[in-house]
Amino acid sequence: MKITFLGTGTSQGVPVIACDCEVCKSADPKDNRLRTSIFIENEGDKIVIDAGPDFRQQMLRFNILDIDALVFTHEHRDHTSGLDDIRAYNHKYDKDMPIYGDDRVLKQLKAEYHYIFSDNKYPGIPRVVPIQITNTPFMVGNTILTPIEVLHYKLPVFGFRIKNFTYITDAKTISDEEIEKIKGTEILVINALQHAAHISHFTFQEALDFAQKINAKQTYFTHISHRLGLHQEIESILPENINLAFDGLQLTIS
Repeated sequence: MKITFLGTGTSQGVPVIACDCEVCKSADPKDNRLRTSIFIENEGDKIVIDAGPDFRQQMLRFNILDIDALVFTHEHRDHTSGLDDIRAYNHKYDKDMPIYGDDRVLKQLKAEYHYIFSDNKYPGIPRVVPIQITNTPFMVGNTILTPIEVLHYKLPVFGFRIKNFTYITDAKTISDEEIEKIKGTEILVINALQHAAHISHFTFQEALDFAQKINAKQTYFTHISHRLGLHQEIESILPENINLAFDGLQLTIS
């Protein structure tokens, strides 16, 4: 299985023109982050988790010529607002795009993209097949995804475990029951927004504490805001088996 980090940032990042912080002005490409998303290649399946406003740019940047499905963690627009751009795949391969999300996510998508789901479809609009998921394992092609429900303040959000890889973004609290699903994972990805307290995201210290509790062989922090600090400086204070993820990071998992 191959994992590509398409984006590791948040909507809190702002263009250099509007911010003079050291991260936004950094020449290090690892400090230049698109919105959080990953691309999974497993047993012939090509799956994207979350398609935010940078989706089209990410597909072009990483030369992703085909995808089999989109899986959504939750309905916030920094994770869903790229849905319209799947139409290129519809056109190239003449196929509808399966999109996976819980009932709440699918209702939100149908409201925001009502023209996609309309009975009177305009020619050329995106073609999707909505598939509802619950907090039970499901399959996308040959790939089994096990949802892990976390709370983003009070909003339920799904992380996912695939084999020995666990991917969680937008978490603030995780129940003991859901933590049981994570135990034994070899690679953990978890959000670490910033140092200061936040109502709906793990802080850097909370993510660090959680990573050490799970004690995976390797942990990567994602969903990073410019308020966390420079990539190189944060890397220098992390334990050996914990790193910041960055756009373009690729992992191969047996």
